[in-house]
Amino acid sequence: MTNTCVEHPAAGYRRLFETVEELNEPIPAKISGVIPPWLGGSLLRMGPGLFEVGGEPFYHLFDGQALMHKFDLKEGQVTYYRKFIRTDAYVRAMTENRVVITEFGTAAYPDPCKNIFSRFFTYFRGIEVTDNCLVNIYPIGEDFYAVTETNYITKVDPDSLETLKKVDLCKYLSVNGMTAHPHTEPDGTVYNIGNCFGKNMSLAYNIVRIPRAQKDDSDPLEKSQVLVQFPSSERLKPSYVHSFGMTENYFVFVETPVKINLLKFLSSWSVRATTYMDCFESNDSMGTWFHLATKDSTGYLSSHKFRTSAFNIFHHINAYEDQGFIVVDLCTWKGHDFVYNYLYLANLKQEWEEVKRAATRAPQPEVRRYVLPLDIHREEQGKNLVSLSYTTATAVLRSDGTIWLEPEVLFSGPRQALEFPQINYSRCCGKKYSFTYGLGLNHFIPDRIVKLNVQTKETQVWQEEDCYPSEPLFVPTPGATEEDDGVLLSIVVKPGAERPGFLLVLDANKLTEVARAEVNAIIPVTLHGMYKPRPRLDTS
Repeated sequence: MTNTCVEHPAAGYRRLFETVEELNEPIPAKISGVIPPWLGGSLLRMGPGLFEVGGEPFYHLFDGQALMHKFDLKEGQVTYYRKFIRTDAYVRAMTENRVVITEFGTAAYPDPCKNIFSRFFTYFRGIEVTDNCLVNIYPIGEDFYAVTETNYITKVDPDSLETLKKVDLCKYLSVNGMTAHPHTEPDGTVYNIGNCFGKNMSLAYNIVRIPRAQKDDSDPLEKSQVLVQFPSSERLKPSYVHSFGMTENYFVFVETPVKINLLKFLSSWSVRATTYMDCFESNDSMGTWFHLATKDSTGYLSSHKFRTSAFNIFHHINAYEDQGFIVVDLCTWKGHDFVYNYLYLANLKQEWEEVKRAATRAPQPEVRRYVLPLDIHREEQGKNLVSLSYTTATAVLRSDGTIWLEPEVLFSGPRQALEFPQINYSRCCGKKYSFTYGLGLNHFIPDRIVKLNVQTKETQVWQEEDCYPSEPLFVPTPGATEEDDGVLLSIVVKPGAERPGFLLVLDANKLTEVARAEVNAIIPVTLHGMYKPRPRLDTS
């Protein structure tokens, strides 16, 4: 990988974390290069857009109020539009001019204008869970939902960006919340995972299935169901789950040592102002567990106990089956120290030398491949069970019946992360593949787009001075025969430019620029999103 020591002394990245206003109408973009004529649709992105209210700052990267962005591509022209999602958290904050609902790392305090008794009782009202859906957007049936990781998702109009409806998943499913990273099958069936109360009031994790759009126009959520339940290694301390893996026949759940202390969550919250971040802790002795379940009715494979050393994991890249093994590719962070501890805005907005210094204390990122054998025999204790010729990952059966995994490292650089990974999802999800694309984090600052060949470990990089890109989304060329025949779409911020925000279109094969659409607007950091193609007109 080239240019690993790029410096950012001007600290232009601070502009990613500044409050912006929504737009009254879409604004036109100035295009350089040529937008491919087949690329007609909308790039939809979610992220924080309001970083303080009434003089009170939001403290964590995941606290800023949800702002939805749209770059619309039509007949070679591009417009940019954005609106705040009218969540309860946002509307009440704007109405009362203060933080009203506790966010990930920012506590809400009782209204100081109320008398002492009403303020006292506010502490004992129970937990008011945030609906600040700043993390991602994805379709369920014919509808689109902006999401975070709580039980609330928000139905939105992907064209007008209007907020339509707040939905409580607890009304449909036995989950306390669900991840913002579902898997979707070609027919529109959605799978996701969330923690729940299992047997004997102990914690567990449920894989849920939400069916595709219904012919009778009913809401698919009403027909959603729990498919399989994974047990929790600690009764009242579930692990933090951000994503999961799915192959053609299996679900892969990685249980990390980053735990949510449920008793602390329930007790301290009701007595004093406590945030979600206050309730995380690390189990420094459990390491990391891999769990498997079949997608059919046989469910959880309790006899397969896979262990490895401690790491954080937020994003699965891909998983697939090959010759009796499951190959799992992950973006990991070494150790049990919670990476989110380093994503407070005060850290991310420091001078460059301070940003670098703080990042040296954080876990080291690494892209890893783990291989899980499906066929296990007691007599094979002590030897490497992995016989795939193309990987150095190992799996060794121990005397206690657990299988110890050691990874193959696919990518590693000092304080250089390949994160927010994307693949040619429609073609490669759950199948053997060659390429992943990701956002390059340089000491947590996003300053490049990376393409990694997971078979050869070769990397390609797009980078431009004082440019801060976002997660690159892959869009395949219609009729493509090659896995990397398509484009990558990324929103890039170039703070010093005349038009400081732009949509970047890259050739996914060469990682060279195809076009950019520049707008006269600073665009704050975005986390995840989707490309929504324009419906093709029926010419029959």
